[in-house]
Amino acid sequence: MAEPKISKIFSAAPPEMNKEQGAILSMVKQVRTAPRDERFPAQNQALHCWNRYNEWLLCTKQSDEAKCAPLRQYANAICPDAWSEQWDEERESGAFSGIGHRFNSKH
Repeated sequence: MAEPKISKIFSAAPPEMNKEQGAILSMVKQVRTAPRDERFPAQNQALHCWNRYNEWLLCTKQSDEAKCAPLRQYANAICPDAWSEQWDEERESGAFSGIGHRFNSKH
């Protein structure tokens, strides 16, 4: 996929950026939303959110965290922050009711 041209973001010449600002801009350019999933055609995306979160969790149980980063990004893109935070807290306390609680270790 072609990288978006910076001229489309700024109306004038882009301002000078320090290394940290350049890194933040690069990170923002990489952000993507969850792709459309035909299993969830309705406007209400709560189930889509729940499945994306659990797909990420299953991936982390079966693979290394870096390979699962896109799945976490999809879950973060579609789920309200409060839900993700609550589920993360529930997982830490052992009270999470999602599918991922069934797996205790990586295979």
